[in-house]
Amino acid sequence: MDKREDLVRHYRWLRQYGYNDSHSGNASVRDGDRFWVTPTGACADLLQAADLIECRVDAEPPGGASLDARLHAMVYRKNPEAGAVLHSHGAYSVALTMDGKDFVPMDFEGGYYFPRIPVIDIPYERYLDEAAEAVSDMLAGHRVTVVRGHGVYAVGDTLNLAYKWTCSFELSAKTGFIARQAGVNEFSVE
Repeated sequence: MDKREDLVRHYRWLRQYGYNDSHSGNASVRDGDRFWVTPTGACADLLQAADLIECRVDAEPPGGASLDARLHAMVYRKNPEAGAVLHSHGAYSVALTMDGKDFVPMDFEGGYYFPRIPVIDIPYERYLDEAAEAVSDMLAGHRVTVVRGHGVYAVGDTLNLAYKWTCSFELSAKTGFIARQAGVNEFSVE
């Protein structure tokens, strides 16, 4: 499948399965020394491959690219193995990290994939100035990170892997939320 078509498919899945609203989040896929990114304000329901913006890994993104395009470029520069970056707003992932503390999964599978998911605190008014550096630093050593109160960033060698990390984190957060509602605050596999 063409990388651009695959990117559109994964971006739509983020919307279809409730990880983003109609116009939120962003996504990119690497193609050598360039990458394709969703345009700013993209509607997942209407996005076409021809709407994607071509960017260079080593240059400033062109006009029309997602506001996070600089962040995506920096992730690719710091992590040469990265093939895709997804940014989503899963309600459970965002809600359970609003306290600013790193997320430690309670469930077995979440703990297997992510012993800890770091949470970055960036004030809204400094987001565009600080997010690219802070998120790319975290994604150089972690599969997923969260900007507190904003959303989830996942990196993978492929779109499918970045999507897997996004979905796995959201399910782990949902499981943790339900467990806490049931009065379970800890889980140990011993």
